[in-house]
Amino acid sequence: MKITLQVTENTGEPYTVTTNLFTVVAMERKFKIKASDLANGIAIEHLAFMAYESCKQNNIPVPPAFDDYLKRLDSIDVVQQETANPTEGEPTHEA
Repeated sequence: MKITLQVTENTGEPYTVTTNLFTVVAMERKFKIKASDLANGIAIEHLAFMAYESCKQNNIPVPPAFDDYLKRLDSIDVVQQETANPTEGEPTHEA
């Protein structure tokens, strides 16, 4: 699952980060949920955590504590979402 997030901190310009498998697994471990549970709705805290982890992986400076990162945020918006294994319909054979 890849989610591109636009993050706006209360003191700066917006930036985008994209999650990866490591980010999603880290979220599952921290919040004791499955990624598939996100299909029923995603909490802002989950989005913020994924943005936080994505920043760390992309060398975007963040505070050591997640809660301190939360205090800096103004908004987080999902820009794009891709499923892990997109499926296509079966090809049809026309005679």
